[in-house]
Amino acid sequence: MLEPLASVSRRRSLAALAAWGVTPVLAQVRIDIAGVGGSRMPVGIVDFRDDAKASSQPIAAIVRADLERSGLFRSVDTPPGLSETSVPVWAEWRARQADALAAGSVTRLADGRLDIRFKLWDVVKGTELVGQAQAVHPDDARLAAHRIADTIYEKLTGEKGVFATRMAYVTKAGPRYSLVVADADGEGARVALTSPEPIISPAWAPNGRELAYVSFESRKATVRIQDVQTGQRRVLADFKGTNSAPAWSPDGSQLALSLSREGGTQLFVINRDGSGLRRLTQSGAIDTEACYAPDGSKIYFVSDRGGGPQIYRMPAGGGAAERATFSGNYHISPAISPDGRTLAYITRTGGAFRLSVMDLGTGQSQQISESNDDESPAFAPNGRLIVYATRAGGKEVLMTTTLDGKIKTPLLVTLVEVREPTWGPFTR
Repeated sequence: MLEPLASVSRRRSLAALAAWGVTPVLAQVRIDIAGVGGSRMPVGIVDFRDDAKASSQPIAAIVRADLERSGLFRSVDTPPGLSETSVPVWAEWRARQADALAAGSVTRLADGRLDIRFKLWDVVKGTELVGQAQAVHPDDARLAAHRIADTIYEKLTGEKGVFATRMAYVTKAGPRYSLVVADADGEGARVALTSPEPIISPAWAPNGRELAYVSFESRKATVRIQDVQTGQRRVLADFKGTNSAPAWSPDGSQLALSLSREGGTQLFVINRDGSGLRRLTQSGAIDTEACYAPDGSKIYFVSDRGGGPQIYRMPAGGGAAERATFSGNYHISPAISPDGRTLAYITRTGGAFRLSVMDLGTGQSQQISESNDDESPAFAPNGRLIVYATRAGGKEVLMTTTLDGKIKTPLLVTLVEVREPTWGPFTR
């Protein structure tokens, strides 16, 4: 079972890239938006009535932070007093330049649950957009707030929100490593596994219930799969040599791996039950860090077959590989957006490792970070945000960014080393 996150630490090992001299690192959360976005919708989120009395979680503040982090909204100052039973004075809210408005209440029921209600209004049209009520255990108040933010996001954008999804990442405190599962804002963290040996390369299964990762607890790199709720886990790959870099296929039926069992490091595919191992690449180079295209037709991976690490792609069943990155001589850590249109990766510029994105249709790429130690990008399941690890203000952090790099939100950790974030699917 998951345990509450205590004082863990922050630095990781990235075995798959050690051959290329990439040093590891790790993070947690508090919202501090940096950068200037384009046109962001002004939204008023009024403090929920009786929120402080009924719940330890600031529902409205969580909703505000979620929406701001998306890069599509900005908060409008809101006076207290409005709830879901109120009739807004439209002229007042138009004067505040709010396009949308949400208000609600929190009531503790006789059985101890929280009755959380809210309404969302279109201020421009003066109409109600949606109203909802949910009764939740107090421990689920934060999740309820994320779901409210998702409802608002979807109603105003037509796309699914990702605020109620989860992330996983690795932490290190002294000699102990931990695999941590947290909300998409980094809060509500729980430890899924602790070990005195490194844990690296976590990857969510499409079902949202399992994580694959690399463990060194048997004094060698092995790939394991763990149910994040029950804690039950099993060894997937413990072959001769190194077993690393697991990547789930979109349907969850198999995983791509990097194995050195036949000499060198090559890509293999294996069924989720450990059967059907098959080699995919036949190069004399290091082939690693596979990721599937969302339709399952291709695999993107990193190889130094051209002299330095570059990103290549090939049919998911194996076959000829073609190079995908050209501008620069060092590109690693590929991640593909859920719509299959954007490649995120880390590029080395001079001595700096920076997050870049590429439009796969045009081949145009751009760096969207100005920091020096970026690593491990992963897309949100709606494709609107990227989470990655970096160093900011002398601290190692997890960072979310919009695809244009204009809205960045550090998920800060002060006492722990945190790295290798992976964003879970919509399923939870």
